[in-house]
Amino acid sequence: MKSLPSQGDLVEIRLGPQRAWMVCHPELVHRMLRDTRTFDKGGPQYDRLRVLMGDGVVTCPHAEHRRQRRLLQPTFRPARVAAQTDVMAEEAAALCRDWRTGQRIDVSAATLSLTTRLISRSLLSDALGPAATDEVRHCLAAIVRGLFVRTVVPVDALFRLPTPANRRYRQAVERVRELIASAVDERRRGTPRDDLLGLLLTAAGTGGAPVTDREVHDQLVSLLLTGSESPSMCLASAFSLLAQHPEVERRLHAEVDTVLAGRLPAVDDLPRLVYTRSVLTETLRHSPPGWLFTRVTTRETEFAGRRLARGTTVLYSPYLLHHDPASFPEPDRFLPERRLDGESAAGPHGALIPFAAGSRKCIGDLFSMAEMTVALATVAGRWRLRHPAGRIAAPRPGATLGPRSLTMICTPRADAPGGTAPHAVTLAPGALTAVSGTESTRRDGDNGVDHT
Repeated sequence: MKSLPSQGDLVEIRLGPQRAWMVCHPELVHRMLRDTRTFDKGGPQYDRLRVLMGDGVVTCPHAEHRRQRRLLQPTFRPARVAAQTDVMAEEAAALCRDWRTGQRIDVSAATLSLTTRLISRSLLSDALGPAATDEVRHCLAAIVRGLFVRTVVPVDALFRLPTPANRRYRQAVERVRELIASAVDERRRGTPRDDLLGLLLTAAGTGGAPVTDREVHDQLVSLLLTGSESPSMCLASAFSLLAQHPEVERRLHAEVDTVLAGRLPAVDDLPRLVYTRSVLTETLRHSPPGWLFTRVTTRETEFAGRRLARGTTVLYSPYLLHHDPASFPEPDRFLPERRLDGESAAGPHGALIPFAAGSRKCIGDLFSMAEMTVALATVAGRWRLRHPAGRIAAPRPGATLGPRSLTMICTPRADAPGGTAPHAVTLAPGALTAVSGTESTRRDGDNGVDHT
């Protein structure tokens, strides 16, 4: 991937049995992302995602996007996100409340559990109970294992075979659909709520633009799955990187202790957690969960001096852009200070695009940054997480990029305001406790789900 920019700004590659073009210059990527009529959501990645998510806001074609975006936008406006800060803090505190000194935590499972609960509460309030939410998390782990290979090997016949992996994938997809359908049916019979499901059901009952039952389902599945996977990957990567960079961790702890003084984050604290946010921004640059995306041309067009036929698959990679030394010196180094030293937030030529850009920029970017900031500050105010002895496994790229089975050891922060972390009880060496009463569902090498 990193070698492609040396081949040119637009490089022809093979994607399974198909040919495609990789866009390697950030200005060209922005040009493509702004021209959604010509470069529409499509290609093997979105063909597979539509089977899973239907035609929700994540995957719908250009012609449908503006209407859908306007319909969903109220849920993700800044004031609405700010109002959920207390819920984010409560869930983050509950995540680490029962950790013990010396306990080995499956951080990947823990962060996915947290983000699944948060996005579920935002979209559905209490329509998905704890058991159903946890089942969604288990299903997501099975879905993401099969999604990436279906993208890079677009040969349908392989995935119609009755193999155990194919059966697990299909069963997980169907179970998520069943859980969402059950939540919608229960809400129709129950009390209206001020959440995304309530917004969709109200729109479906008016005489305006039609919102069908299928669209209600597609929007919920799309946002639930994408809103769980990517922020969980970013948080897991952040904890791993902090453990490898003690100076960064010390500076983070100093800011959290000064701003929060041992309490949970509130909405007024978020603008003051400058370094905490810089850690997350640098994590998104260094290890972007959404690392590879496809588009398809809707007409013949000239692009970067090439003539592209209608139906051509075009790819761009935030990972490639974020690791180009022309945009970010020493790109493999984890340096949150990049955001604090006067460098443009988006980097030269707008190279930093973890949430995409243009009209199809991730609708949940503010929500994701808020929940990750609150979660990181809450955990860092109470615990240090350490890698076990031995080699640290490199993140493996799937449909998302990040640590798939990250196990870390809890160490209480005796220097934090208020003394030691709660429940600082030493466990026997090697003790590993499942998070929230569930077993780990991730394995090293598992695949993720697209975010943007």
